[in-house]
Amino acid sequence: MSTLAPSPVTLSRLVSRQEVAEQTTAFRFEKPQNWEFKAGQALDMTLLDPPETDAEGNIRTFSIASAPHEDTLMVATRMRDTAFKRVLKTMPLGATVKIEGPSGDLTLHNNVKRTAVLLAGGIGITPFRSMVFRAAKEQLPHRIFLFYSNRRPEDAAFLDELEALEAENRNYKLIATMTEMAKSHRSWQGEAGQIYQAMLSRYLGDARSPVYYIAGPPEMVKGLHTMINAGGVDDDDIRTEEFAGY
Repeated sequence: MSTLAPSPVTLSRLVSRQEVAEQTTAFRFEKPQNWEFKAGQALDMTLLDPPETDAEGNIRTFSIASAPHEDTLMVATRMRDTAFKRVLKTMPLGATVKIEGPSGDLTLHNNVKRTAVLLAGGIGITPFRSMVFRAAKEQLPHRIFLFYSNRRPEDAAFLDELEALEAENRNYKLIATMTEMAKSHRSWQGEAGQIYQAMLSRYLGDARSPVYYIAGPPEMVKGLHTMINAGGVDDDDIRTEEFAGY
């Protein structure tokens, strides 16, 4: 399959914003005509004539959280107190931004006989949301295990819809785990603690020749990469994306 050539710089308007977890907001933008991407890829977004700026500048790279078949382009981010995010938070619907892309190669492998193991921490869920919704829409035959780690359910973006998606794709399994339930006001019946080797082994069982994908904070990505290597998995079967400053 040929790779998609980068799209030219184009403009897009803000369609909606929605809080998808505490301090986490999803923004949907118009998808420009003929703008194509692969699930798992990213885009660069530039604010146009923002009312304020800071040393971090007016450009951010976001993984695309929407699947290719969706009508809009969705990105989601933790709402840190930066000029970029303050502007994004208060931007009126219909306002225009500049987007460029797509970019990135954190995309699902083609060999349907190999299991996909997705390991997400926090906002690292965004490229995987795109992947699993694409897989459900196209009824891909890949077995997909999504391990999703957060401090609390309150922090877990898209958790409800990721759980509901299991009913649409029998090849997909979500394993969510929480690391700080003592600080939560919700009940939780799922896994607890960080993603660790025994947890992977318990669920993967007879998974065939897994390919691992890891996305999240840099320390988590590095730690899981090391752990999976120690379990006998070669670097060729591990793909990563670090989310720093989100």
